[in-house]
Amino acid sequence: MPAPASGGPALSAPVPDASVPNDPAPAGPASASPVPGGPALSEPAPSEPVPETSVPNDPTPAGPVPSGPGPGAPAGTGDGLPGDYTPTARDLPVVGAVAAARGGGPEPTMVDVQLPAGAGNDGEGPLYVVGDVHGYLEELRTALRRFGIIDADNHWIAGNARLWFLGDFTDRGPDGIGVIDLVRQLSAEAAAAGGYCKALMGNHELLLLGAKRFGDTPVNSGAGTASFQAAWLLNGGQRTDMERLADHHVQWMSRLDAIALADNHLLVHSDATCYLDYGSTIEDVNDAITEALQRNDAEETWELFRKFTKRFAFREETAGPAAVRELLDTFGGKRIVHGHSPIPYLLGEVDSEDGESAPDVTGPHVYADGLAVAMDGGVTMAGKLLIAQLPLVQ
Repeated sequence: MPAPASGGPALSAPVPDASVPNDPAPAGPASASPVPGGPALSEPAPSEPVPETSVPNDPTPAGPVPSGPGPGAPAGTGDGLPGDYTPTARDLPVVGAVAAARGGGPEPTMVDVQLPAGAGNDGEGPLYVVGDVHGYLEELRTALRRFGIIDADNHWIAGNARLWFLGDFTDRGPDGIGVIDLVRQLSAEAAAAGGYCKALMGNHELLLLGAKRFGDTPVNSGAGTASFQAAWLLNGGQRTDMERLADHHVQWMSRLDAIALADNHLLVHSDATCYLDYGSTIEDVNDAITEALQRNDAEETWELFRKFTKRFAFREETAGPAAVRELLDTFGGKRIVHGHSPIPYLLGEVDSEDGESAPDVTGPHVYADGLAVAMDGGVTMAGKLLIAQLPLVQ
């Protein structure tokens, strides 16, 4: 994987392991080609974006895996990648059929991290982060076992270790509710063992909450009207998840923090600057978003979802590092760690049309002058469910 900018802690070469399918919010399948010298993972290339005005009332995304990629790339950013709300095309695979078709593939990758000299954590355990899971419960269990975080019976065995999930637990994969139940279970078990397991709010949590609370209530999408129910289904919502979604799941999701600081790493879900719209401290942002969800207003929740779905704020050569620094200067920390945008899209490697070769995900992508770490390994489209141990930044 690429080394961080001069002066930042180095991340050593990852140990190659497991690959599972991923699916980004941009529309349309395709595969990415590896980037020489950098981490690469497979992702679909975006096809023409689905306008919000055309969101069907009852799409049926759960279906067979498409035989080939979609054509072209959407308009939006200067390089043809969308920068705003980008619903997923209906023909993307949403249940875990790709991994099965490929024979399961290798296992998820754990990144071996070299800590800077003199770094310390005041006796706390190692710090791990998990990228977007999207309902891939078995892949998550496999990864957590490999890292020594859970045992064969899926119980916490990591002592005082600290584990952060970066959001997007549901949609596209087969068992989003199972993922939420596991995270909640591990949170209780880790606390009892002297560690912790915590989770952040992702845009798909907002999407599922909106679909549950507001259903087909029309919302102003900016390009016309749509509904949370339509957007949720279009973006890989699984009916089995909705059937099993209980009040305690809704309450848990609606109280998730949006932003956190751990060992000088600013943890967020989205590679976007929308967090600045809700306050100038971490506490203010989290309180503002929790209070907004408690007001139970469809338009306000849609606006939250729309902002959390934006992406690529840190990618441009000059504006990207500046955007990261603004967030770090406001909220603290030395690096941002995020999920949301699959790494091939950040690298611009989305031009392959044969869909045959799936580049390996070797680990997190460090970019924006070494100030940002991307953790979405692309678990829903032949990429990987990434877990990494973060370095301690002084």
